[in-house]
Amino acid sequence: MKAFRTLLENELKLNIRNMNMAIFAVILPLVVLIILGFLYGKTPAASNADYTFLEQSIGALCAISICAGGLMGLPLVVAEYRERKILKRFQVTPISPIMLLAVEFLIYVLYALVSLITLLLISSLAWGVHLRGFWGEFAGSWILTVLSTLSIGMMVGGIAKNTKSASVIACVLYFPMLIFSGATLPFEVMPEIMQKVISVFPLTQGIQLMKSAFLGLNMEHSTPSVLVMLGVTLVCSGITVKFFKWE
Repeated sequence: MKAFRTLLENELKLNIRNMNMAIFAVILPLVVLIILGFLYGKTPAASNADYTFLEQSIGALCAISICAGGLMGLPLVVAEYRERKILKRFQVTPISPIMLLAVEFLIYVLYALVSLITLLLISSLAWGVHLRGFWGEFAGSWILTVLSTLSIGMMVGGIAKNTKSASVIACVLYFPMLIFSGATLPFEVMPEIMQKVISVFPLTQGIQLMKSAFLGLNMEHSTPSVLVMLGVTLVCSGITVKFFKWE
């Protein structure tokens, strides 16, 4: 535990000094919230007048943070450490691949958590947005979204040969998932055939699940979404552990 805590403290300090994730995973979703708040305020959503536009957008705003950390931050950090031979130095220490990945994983979970708390607090104080469903359901959907998305990033970082290849793979995953999952463009306005295609994205499933939980909608048909995200988490985590490369 001491080695884990020491590694976590050091990695967290380095990550915060870099500021990239603080900007894209925490500040960016907050800026988008503020813009939407000034544009729409307490305006009822077009798809359902019982809820405001901001209430329907909380899940998508959380996804922006999760996507930034899971698909851009995490894989690039691990790949950079491999390219700079830092992982090779770790190999002769008590730090195992699982411990290193767990530390990096936890750091981006913390970023997503800070973003979530900030979004909920500001939206509540400024525009009266509040959770209409159960906290347990919303927390569970948020955790599943975090785990499935970060597990993809962990897999990319675990097997990519260098920063360049990790960056290419991360971009191929990040931009389509960010744009077409519902995090930026509303899922409901997309053509039906596109909705079916992008439903395979775990982030799409996560956003829809968080939205339903936050609004207090019926969660009886959430099993497929849960299974998709759990399956992605297990498969990607297994690949990471089995094929992780120190150099």
